[in-house]
Amino acid sequence: MQVLSGAFDTLSHAMETYLGASDADNVSDDVALAIQRNTVTNMRRLLKNIDDMQARGNLMWDSAMAENGILKAGRRTDFQAHQIEHQLGAYTDCNHGQGLAVIHPAYYRYILPYAPEKFTRFAQEVFGRRTAQEGLQALTEFIQACGLPTRLSQLASKVEITPKLLRRVADTCNVIRTGPCELSRDEIYEILCECL
Repeated sequence: MQVLSGAFDTLSHAMETYLGASDADNVSDDVALAIQRNTVTNMRRLLKNIDDMQARGNLMWDSAMAENGILKAGRRTDFQAHQIEHQLGAYTDCNHGQGLAVIHPAYYRYILPYAPEKFTRFAQEVFGRRTAQEGLQALTEFIQACGLPTRLSQLASKVEITPKLLRRVADTCNVIRTGPCELSRDEIYEILCECL
């Protein structure tokens, strides 16, 4: 589970970088999509054999590419999901990758209207789906297939995650101003409550 949680963090970095603002036909978009696709492919390989060293090696390379700055060239990134999860982690003891797995689908459903073209391309190139909505459904199904949590109640946190705690998370979360849209703290709270 730790390997898959870490791999989802890699996928998250590539997705959030891709969804930032970039010039048209920016090569960084193409590389980010390739990293996402390869991460998904190798996570699926690990579901069949967790000791697949080639898949693990590929995921290490994906991880290095997702965070070494190459994907960020020529763009402003969107790391709002990461900021939400970091703040959730500050109030709980949840696993970072697992928290991201819960937050991403809800966050992406919320921001989809602000970046439909990017989400459509993500759906087509990463999951082989036709529409943006189908891509987000494929992402959710992939998270479930990996055995990662899809609800905050499934996180192995010793701290009870309640609406009151989520209000504190939302009220203290960093707000990113470079994503497809800038969220208010009330919108962050709404997204977190959807994850309960």
